[in-house]
Amino acid sequence: MKKVFISVVAVTSVCLFFTIACSSDKPSKPEKATEVGGALFKQHCALCHPDGKNVIRKEKTLYRQDLEVNGIETPEDIIKVLRNPGPGMRKFDENTMSDEDAREIAVYVLDTFK
Repeated sequence: MKKVFISVVAVTSVCLFFTIACSSDKPSKPEKATEVGGALFKQHCALCHPDGKNVIRKEKTLYRQDLEVNGIETPEDIIKVLRNPGPGMRKFDENTMSDEDAREIAVYVLDTFK
């Protein structure tokens, strides 16, 4: 009986240790696209980026593979482009679009066009 008790305590301790260790080092869950992000995308972006494509510069789609080629991997990267775009894209500065709305769009793009 003593061996069973020691085994149970040992297994429980190991499980508890790994649960605590993994949960504290676990990266935060990525943000998910919201309805707000989708609505803002439709309002501000969909005309030039229907279905994630690009009607002006065909090689610069919103699909992950093309974004990564252009050094865009995070919501912050997309927000930088919104704030200071290249030729052919309208500028969405802080007076035109809030930081919160820009983030909603960025998360929507990364979560939708994979």
